[in-house]
Amino acid sequence: MAGIKGIIVPIVTPFREDETINTAELRCQVDRQIEAGIHAIFCFGTNGEGYILDKEDKMLVLATVINQVAGRVPVYAGTGCVSTKETIEQSKMAADLGADVLSIITPSFAKASQAELQAHYEAVAAAVDLPIVLYNIPMRTGNALEPATVAKLSEVDNIVGAKDSSGDWDNLKAYIDLTRNKDFAVLSGNDALILRALKEGAKGSIAGCANVYPKNMVGIYENFVKGDLDAAQQCQDNVANLRSVFKYGNPNTVVKFAVRELGFPVGRCRAPFNQLSEEGLAALRTALAEDKQRGIE
Repeated sequence: MAGIKGIIVPIVTPFREDETINTAELRCQVDRQIEAGIHAIFCFGTNGEGYILDKEDKMLVLATVINQVAGRVPVYAGTGCVSTKETIEQSKMAADLGADVLSIITPSFAKASQAELQAHYEAVAAAVDLPIVLYNIPMRTGNALEPATVAKLSEVDNIVGAKDSSGDWDNLKAYIDLTRNKDFAVLSGNDALILRALKEGAKGSIAGCANVYPKNMVGIYENFVKGDLDAAQQCQDNVANLRSVFKYGNPNTVVKFAVRELGFPVGRCRAPFNQLSEEGLAALRTALAEDKQRGIE
């Protein structure tokens, strides 16, 4: 398996009108991403609505993606749950199906101490023989993984990286600085910070906007790697127009609406997180039209 690096798409989960999973369209989205040069595919991320899928849904999605990918790129599975017990169960399920990497979000709702978070991740790491990427998104879970805790967890053999979606540059930078001398991959979870993070030593990004513009998002990383910083910066700047629409609603709802507007039958997000105001939809359509005129894809 390739290392933890590049642009990893938290792939949307396509639904039919009755909210059942559209596996045919999921296969199409997998091929679309790989053809655009994506470096890995991540099931059950925030943009994949992992928070609202049940166990059977997750097995179906992951099995479908692994089958369609057919070894072309690594497949990540989001297996974090509220309890350590269920997180281990989901992680073993993903391992049995053939996932390459686990992405484990912090437990949510109940407030956890840093000692509790450390013990949680250490227990999961001991129970499964797969690489684990920590996932910090405190505005959604209510629990933040502090940089010092990430540094401690980076000492665990199969905890190999961390995604920071806090949007706090100082936090992301601290993740990088405290693990710089280790074989550990820090990933930006904020699409506006990808290039800045790469310049500081991050290894890539789990980028929700790659669902909309996969070639552009891949371009940030590929141009950076080959030293064309102007081209990388242009790709980074290209994200701003789409992201400006996020103020109108839940960002992953906006992203899924955007994929639909591009003509892909991915459906809406599962209720109740499935609405975008008329004003928001108009702003999205304007942004997509402007981006199309500029050749962003």
